[in-house]
Amino acid sequence: AQQGRVREKAYGKQKIYFADQEQLPAASDAELRRLDGEIAALSTKVQALQQSCRQKEAELKDLTSSMTTPEMAKEIEELRKDCASYTEKLERIKSATNHVTPEEKEKVCGEQKLYCKEWRRRKRMATELLEAILEGYPKSKKQFFEEVGIETDEDHNVSLPAAV
Repeated sequence: AQQGRVREKAYGKQKIYFADQEQLPAASDAELRRLDGEIAALSTKVQALQQSCRQKEAELKDLTSSMTTPEMAKEIEELRKDCASYTEKLERIKSATNHVTPEEKEKVCGEQKLYCKEWRRRKRMATELLEAILEGYPKSKKQFFEEVGIETDEDHNVSLPAAV
């Protein structure tokens, strides 16, 4: 500082030393423009490299998350086994001789509809009858059912099939 190569600034008890810029050669306007151009070119190059780096990182992430060749071969083999078993199952089903004819299927579906309709009708009749009895009964519905020994569909987790 005494020789003039660095400057000294005091801030309370602290002192800061820094290079004396007046001793450095001043850059000309042409030199400053050349440096600005160089900075702009280098900034563009940095942005291009960063973009390239991001693309390479994305490609790396895709490659690391995809299956390796041995894993892919194993997966293909498992899929071929599954396919073979499904093909075999399909052949067994096609070759079965106990097929249900459309007429038999229609007959069974018709009977089911008839029985479900009758079930609904009888359940509605029983419910109406029990509600009529319960109007004059002094105890609760649950107590009445226990005394008489009535079991409901709900007691056995049974429900009517949906109407088709």
